Amino acid sequence: MTAYPHLLRPLDLGHVTLPNRALMGSMHTGLEETGDWARVGTFYAARAEGGAALMVTGGLAPNPEGAVLPGAAGLMSAEDVAHHRQVTERVHGAGGLIAAQILHAGRYAYSPDAVAPSAIRSPISPHRPRELDEAGIEKQVADIAAAAARAREAGYDGVEIMGSEGYFLNQFLVRHTNRREDGWGGSYENRMRLPLDVVRRVRWAVGPDFIVIFRLSMIDLVPDGSSWDEVVTLARAAEAAGASILNTGIGWHEARIPTIATSVPRRAFAWVTKRLMGEVGIPVVTSNRINTPEIAEEVLAEGCADMVSMARPFLADPDFVAKAARGEARRIAPCIACNQACLDHTFSMKLTSCLVNPRACHETVLAAPPAAAAKTVAVVGAGPAGLAAALEADRRGHAVTLFEAEPEIGGQLRLAARIPGKEEFRGLLDWYATELAASGVALRLGRSAAEEDLPEFDELVIATGVRPRDPGIPGTGLPQAVDYAELLSGAVEPGQRVAVIGGGGIGFDVAEFLAHAPGDRPSQDPEAWRREWGVGDPLQDRGGLRPGGAQPAPAPREITMFQRRPGKFGATLGKTTGWIHRSSLRARGVKMEAGVEYLGISPEGLRYAKSGEVRTYPADQIVVCAGQDPVDSLARLAEIRPEGRTHLVGGALSAKGIDAKRAILQAVRVALKI
Repeated sequence: MTAYPHLLRPLDLGHVTLPNRALMGSMHTGLEETGDWARVGTFYAARAEGGAALMVTGGLAPNPEGAVLPGAAGLMSAEDVAHHRQVTERVHGAGGLIAAQILHAGRYAYSPDAVAPSAIRSPISPHRPRELDEAGIEKQVADIAAAAARAREAGYDGVEIMGSEGYFLNQFLVRHTNRREDGWGGSYENRMRLPLDVVRRVRWAVGPDFIVIFRLSMIDLVPDGSSWDEVVTLARAAEAAGASILNTGIGWHEARIPTIATSVPRRAFAWVTKRLMGEVGIPVVTSNRINTPEIAEEVLAEGCADMVSMARPFLADPDFVAKAARGEARRIAPCIACNQACLDHTFSMKLTSCLVNPRACHETVLAAPPAAAAKTVAVVGAGPAGLAAALEADRRGHAVTLFEAEPEIGGQLRLAARIPGKEEFRGLLDWYATELAASGVALRLGRSAAEEDLPEFDELVIATGVRPRDPGIPGTGLPQAVDYAELLSGAVEPGQRVAVIGGGGIGFDVAEFLAHAPGDRPSQDPEAWRREWGVGDPLQDRGGLRPGGAQPAPAPREITMFQRRPGKFGATLGKTTGWIHRSSLRARGVKMEAGVEYLGISPEGLRYAKSGEVRTYPADQIVVCAGQDPVDSLARLAEIRPEGRTHLVGGALSAKGIDAKRAILQAVRVALKI
């Protein structure tokens, strides 16, 4: 008897039966652009072996003008077919099924050749698109159908037509981007002509025994977006036109509402998809922030959908479904929706990976064969770097002892888990604890490793982490001046008028912590989260934007952030999440003062100079978030021990710009060298 009967139930599509209800959703990984097709095949084969019922590739362009950027991967030629055949053969050899996503970017194309229904520039692209004429529209439809035919020729089991997230087909659907007055604009019947023509032509091109998924925007979250009646009308028409499955798209890329970041509640939009159930006769897929088998089972059992789409969870753990089926759900490496190594990399044109699992997309590069000779390994520090190093070394067959001075594991992760909107980090800590318990690692909690404890070990990994930096501001010894670790650990209570020194990631975390009252956790309360961000019901509110906009709870105290650097706060925050943090704090009334010189802390508050004027901010608490220094008390061992047998990782190596992503990757690489 399985704990997940709905998730693990097969789904009959007529010509093929899917073994379960887990769809691996499309992700832009950048792998295809490397040209290393064996590496692409290895990535997807690992997820097929891990139990995904059906996988969808990253977006593949049907023509050059539809590519998200020049040189993006596509299905435009016989050469492309040959390349993709290498991928499908690997997937089929692993027992899996895979569909190619055909994505036409429209005005989102980062190219001067971009085309769209109307010549309206996107706020996320510098290029104004060219408005298509009748011949241009026919060319796009024909190219998409031809790409679908090539997908079948390459051995794919289906295609997904990207009709959501504000891409080309979605742009035709709404007045926000379609200002045409001909037969492709105006009435909704005209505006949905193009997506339906595409579905019909694709179905004709691939035949009846082939999966055709239509990714439909269920809630646009932009002005003048689709009404719910229009969504239902399109869904029914797409089914009639030949779609096999309807997948859910949530929000446009230009929407000012987060949809997949860690601060978004789990299953935050499953209620939208549920509205469509019963309106069509083909399977409906729900998506966004479903990251555990328990959540997947829950939404399926409640009738929110016929399948669940999970993309990034398969980066974190390719064996997601297999572990759930074996009763090992606690051992599934969790997606914490941080975006740091996936979407942030994608939008910086770097290869995608995963903070939790740096082997994602690097399966052939970070291979982990058993060690040639087992060694004794001491790892000092059970923060993210130490945990990753210890577990990786243990998996390879080494005898590992992990020392941690504190009574529990986690290091800086424990502080992160206390930030409203970062509750997912608790799940990561729980996973590390589970993996340690299942491993052969000897854990020594509450034990500070001294130099005399370590000579007996063959290899030493120093992962002692970081400590808050003293910025040298006069008065930091006064009672009202505290460092971020004291505040976030609960050692001191928050003040009522607080100055936060530092506008980097830690400063933003502290400000977020201070801006929420106890129990105010919107990421754990979907209704409160929808109210905070202005998400409405598309049944009443066109596009799903609530009248009156965002209505966040007010901060329970006065907070002002300060930074030395002039200009924008949070310049070092994640590329895809920085705007969320800035918007959240401003909405709660947090003030920001940039370009200041700190003069001192006194009982009256924080003295600083700005634009030649000396000012005092009358704070009853000043929280110092001015960077970190390495805890490097054991670093000299690298000089006195035999060469190459002592390794510094994470913050102990360098505190500058340190984060869990970099620390874990460094630790894994070191463990693979031992």
